[in-house]
Amino acid sequence: MRKKILVIHGPNLNLLGEREPEFYGKTSLESINKKMSDIAEKNNIVLEIYQTNYEGEIVEIIHKKRTWADLIVINPAAYTHTSIAVRDALLAVKIPVIEVHLSNIYSRESFRHKSMISDIALGVISGFGEESYFMALDAAKKIIFT
Repeated sequence: MRKKILVIHGPNLNLLGEREPEFYGKTSLESINKKMSDIAEKNNIVLEIYQTNYEGEIVEIIHKKRTWADLIVINPAAYTHTSIAVRDALLAVKIPVIEVHLSNIYSRESFRHKSMISDIALGVISGFGEESYFMALDAAKKIIFT
């Protein structure tokens, strides 16, 4: 049986490749999603990938996929630091979570040092650019297949 991973990209990640490349790199979200899909296919994993700029939509996606996903990879982006709603949704569905960030949030502005998600996540991968997502998929594979 194929395992299922839900990937959620938060606000402004649709502008990857254009927005602040010094922090987020020059690779587009489409390119990252394609590479993740290729990795998943090679590892017998089904991915569903969403990007939204809206907090409530992130909550709705988590709720709707609560019986589908074996694991969630999420880059809450700006909601990392502010959203109790996203945190509560993740807690409510009881699905293992890996938090991902392209930039090292701990080497940036102090308001980015606090995550509402990291203490409920299995782990946090931060600061490796697009590789952060691929590292998360590798970790997810090891978690869901053991």
